[in-house]
Amino acid sequence: MTVLQVADLSFGYGADKLFQGITFSLEQGQRAALVAPNGAGKSTLLRLVARELTPDTGSVVVRKGIRVAYFRQSHELHAEGTVLDAFLSGFSEVLELRHALTAAQHAAASGSEADLARLSDLTDRYHIAGGDDLERRVEIIAAHLGFTPADMDRPVASLSGGERGRLQLGVVLAIEPDLLLLDEPTNHLDIETITWLEKHLAGLAGALLCVSHDRAFLDAVCPNTMELGHRSFRAYPLKYSDYAVAREEDLARERELAERQEAFVAKTEDFIRRNIAGQKTKQAQSRRKMLEKLETLDRPEDVWAVAEKVRFRFAPAPRSGDIVLDARGLGASRGGRTLFSGVDLLLRRGDRVGVVGPNGTGKSTLLKLLAGAGAPDDAGEVRRGTNLCQGYFDQHLGSLDPSKTAVEEIRSVRADMNVDATRQYLSRFRFYGDDALRKVQGFSGGERSRLALAKLLLEPRNLLFLDEPTNHLDIPAAEILEEALTGFEGTVVLVSHDRRFLEQVTTRIVAVREGSVDIYPGGFRDYRDNLEKLAAEAAAREADERDAGRGAAGGGRGAQKAAGAPAAQKAAAAPAPRDEAARGAGADKGAKPGRAVRRSGATMPPPDEAGAGDAAARRRAFETDKAAARATERKRKRVKELEAEIAAGEAKLAAMREELKKDPGGDWAKLAEKAREEQALAKRVDAAMTEWMALSEELGASATAGGGA
Repeated sequence: MTVLQVADLSFGYGADKLFQGITFSLEQGQRAALVAPNGAGKSTLLRLVARELTPDTGSVVVRKGIRVAYFRQSHELHAEGTVLDAFLSGFSEVLELRHALTAAQHAAASGSEADLARLSDLTDRYHIAGGDDLERRVEIIAAHLGFTPADMDRPVASLSGGERGRLQLGVVLAIEPDLLLLDEPTNHLDIETITWLEKHLAGLAGALLCVSHDRAFLDAVCPNTMELGHRSFRAYPLKYSDYAVAREEDLARERELAERQEAFVAKTEDFIRRNIAGQKTKQAQSRRKMLEKLETLDRPEDVWAVAEKVRFRFAPAPRSGDIVLDARGLGASRGGRTLFSGVDLLLRRGDRVGVVGPNGTGKSTLLKLLAGAGAPDDAGEVRRGTNLCQGYFDQHLGSLDPSKTAVEEIRSVRADMNVDATRQYLSRFRFYGDDALRKVQGFSGGERSRLALAKLLLEPRNLLFLDEPTNHLDIPAAEILEEALTGFEGTVVLVSHDRRFLEQVTTRIVAVREGSVDIYPGGFRDYRDNLEKLAAEAAAREADERDAGRGAAGGGRGAQKAAGAPAAQKAAAAPAPRDEAARGAGADKGAKPGRAVRRSGATMPPPDEAGAGDAAARRRAFETDKAAARATERKRKRVKELEAEIAAGEAKLAAMREELKKDPGGDWAKLAEKAREEQALAKRVDAAMTEWMALSEELGASATAGGGA
């Protein structure tokens, strides 16, 4: 079913067209990435689809009755009240009932029959409207986005910019729309939250159109990629990494066709000039008519060509000493909470250290301590090496003055550069023409990031501290920065949530989490693989311990059953002899071609034939798979237990609520006791429902990852 149809769409400001001739459609369940350099009009196209702007020409048709949700990059959250009110803002009926129910609960404290009857009525209406299920769904989404139960009662006005962005994302996800529009949803999310968001969107039933510069996120979420150009629009049924390869092949082929046509036209025009008045006049006239009818092939538009012209070049810097930083006993607390303590870190020349971890754990604080910009009461000592030239990139871009122009910002660092030299330098960072004379306050996030990097790279540096340097950078700029840092001869310490960027740049990882700091040798890919390995081993150990406990408890019963089993069953359960195993393997060879035959343990070659190392590897893989299967089976069993518990609890709740409706006969104390019991049971049912939804979500994600197995 088609949920969105865009036909021949064009939009511009005045005579300048931003894009034109855009045509595409989205089916229910289809997920597509919209990619282009900064300034190409991606956010504008999303606003056109959301009906916030009117196109110059063309049409946007959204299927009737479709729910549309739009996450804006600017985090324009207009909700009022508490965080929970904001999460429920897409459900006006439920929100009104909830407010009325809260008021009725306070009024029922009087004990009057009318107030209690109103409370009972509103409670039933709230359940029928799906308020309980909605609140549970919202609580799960909120927890994944970093909101604690205590945060749900906070006023929206008290939230920071990053918290407002995560809240807005939670609001649009809670709606479960049929068409979801996301504009840079991963900005300011940590790696754990991004990973959860990928799994959540992968199970989306509706259609998704997503704008993002996070390449790993696009690969994980969107199997379709759409490229927006000034005069072209390309659609590929491929994830971003595959699209990047396919488009280069398409561009090369289209350039070749255009060049061949240009050569043919030039050769034909030369023939016409030489023969229009000679003996071959008729042939010349015939070829002229042919050229007039020829459909000209334009050279293909390469939307990334201009974006790739940015050049992050490091000014030559003196060589630092081998030991760059020697940090001992670093510690910091903020708001009465200890972020980390006792951190020791030795940095040598050429190290590229990535600092990772959830939001709010102190990554930027650790970076500032290492850079010598910590708070006065922070603990520890940082010994600095010799001959250091340090530079710091602040994710909040505090080094920029909004009232200055780009030229003035550069000259504030290098007053010896005249205006022409400054504009030429800025062109390396894609500030062309009058862009260099615009004030910073009118710049986009990407333009501000490029200007801050331009200032940072203006002077010689051999030690760089970078806090989220790829935020707001488009994909080509991020890739060029990767290359520059990889070839940088100095030392780099960076904070980032961009997994592809971390994979390409880092040589060591510092993980900050829950008051502790761990240091991992190797880059981000090694760090991630190590975490997955540790998680699998922990799951295997936990499963083995539980199985051992159950085995000890059921050993007697198993022995009794085995003793009473028929001899034929015992023989069938016994391991096959060696020659029987060999015959089994021969039977496998006789299987039909193209048919996969799974070998049992009895048909596997013994260790002395297959090699002890291979056997050990197979054993470890088998144990890991076995542990994962046991964990999944335990979750399925727990889901069934919870379903029975929830059903029984809801039945008992219904009976208790009927009792609460009856006349108490003047025994208000007994009625109050029943009300407290009802509330306690409702909380237990809610907790069971929350656990059930979380386990169901995990099982669904596991099924998706395993190809539905």
